[in-house]
Amino acid sequence: MLRAFSSAVSGMRSQMAFMDVVANNIANVNTTAFKAARARFADMLYQTLNGGSDIINPTQIGLGMRLSGVDTIMTQGALRTTGNPLDLAVEGDGFFILKDANGNTFYTRDGSFIINSNGDLVHAGTGMKVQNDGGSDALTGFDPTQYSSVSIGPDGKIMAIPAAGGAPTQIGQIGLATFKNPEGLLHAGDNLWRESASSGTANQTQPQQNGAGSLRSGVLESSNVDLAQEFANMIAAQRGFQANSRVITASDEILQDLVNIKR
Repeated sequence: MLRAFSSAVSGMRSQMAFMDVVANNIANVNTTAFKAARARFADMLYQTLNGGSDIINPTQIGLGMRLSGVDTIMTQGALRTTGNPLDLAVEGDGFFILKDANGNTFYTRDGSFIINSNGDLVHAGTGMKVQNDGGSDALTGFDPTQYSSVSIGPDGKIMAIPAAGGAPTQIGQIGLATFKNPEGLLHAGDNLWRESASSGTANQTQPQQNGAGSLRSGVLESSNVDLAQEFANMIAAQRGFQANSRVITASDEILQDLVNIKR
């Protein structure tokens, strides 16, 4: 009977974690370039009552289940048009490379970029500078009075037309990073990721090279959350929690009956 309590409690705890994952996915359904998460579960150790033999199967009673992991689903989200030439989306597996004021490197699929007052290309949400494939700023010291327009090509080249006229001039280069195991990246908030031992070291390259993918200007990547699937998962988590709580209630009633028999 105590095994039933333990198993039900483990089930309730895991279903709560499942609901936490689902809730976070739904909350970020409109977050730019958000990657949905998926909960994985595994059964726990078994109590062996009979090891079995060549003619009798083993007799084992399970002791519940546990959360074995939370995977990040790295499929690409739909692209939505913004019309802003500094908004970029990666069509492929690459990540934009950002660096903060302290020199720390982060990675993102959120290509919401702007040119700040110092003429640097930065991430609109964090102000971190966008990097090229060599570890330097992708664009710095841009003077809008010297150029009439700026565009970014699929290869990450930042081109500008001189205000005096003439052919476009390359004024910068955007780099991308790829990972052997992108699902192993660590969330850092603000649509950012950090590399980990699981993800492996970043391989910095230029767009359209080494499988990093190409850039699309004037669009942003949407969240890859599937609302229909998340609603189904939410119902499954709710029903699973209710069923496990019912096991506890039923087990308690059985124990109460045993106490009444003693009386």
